[in-house]
Amino acid sequence: MAKLVSTLFISADGVAEIDPEWHFPYFDENMGRAVTEDYETADVLLIGRETYDSFAGAWPDREAGGEEDAPFAKQLGDMRKIVVSRQPLQFTWRNSELLAGDLVESVTALKADPGVKGVLIPGSIAVVQQLLAAGLVDELRLLVHPVAARKGRRLFDDGDRAYHLRVVSTEAFPTGVLRVIYAPGAAPAAQGYEETNGQV
Repeated sequence: MAKLVSTLFISADGVAEIDPEWHFPYFDENMGRAVTEDYETADVLLIGRETYDSFAGAWPDREAGGEEDAPFAKQLGDMRKIVVSRQPLQFTWRNSELLAGDLVESVTALKADPGVKGVLIPGSIAVVQQLLAAGLVDELRLLVHPVAARKGRRLFDDGDRAYHLRVVSTEAFPTGVLRVIYAPGAAPAAQGYEETNGQV
């Protein structure tokens, strides 16, 4: 079974819609290493339409330009990219395809495909939210910036139930960014207090 990993840049107040003003000041070699490690978990990218447009508008040119990040750009170009969109797309980036059918059913089949090593979702908040609700995300890899964005779309939307998470690993960067890797977990048993008449 292939592992499905979501990787996101996120603010301290939970905003995962990146604003360059609060993101780029914190991007350093440590964050670059973390991103590289995330991409090494997968051979398939699963991305939403907006993320595809952003990536396809930048990475092919960086690959062609031969700059410092050209090897990473080539890695992205060589990966299989499955795009979640309700509209037909004209793909300009190699190895790109439109997700066929229902998201949850298609991702369930993708994870069960013996030919798939791993699936990575960079960004793509709406896609992640749907797959979290379906219980299909195996790891959330968050790079938590020490900034309260105060505006923008948050990762965790309103819902009827809590998502309990288990910490797999943590790392603090000199910039103050925290790298936290979560996996689905269960709520711990209550310990150390008693409730009396509804009060602790």
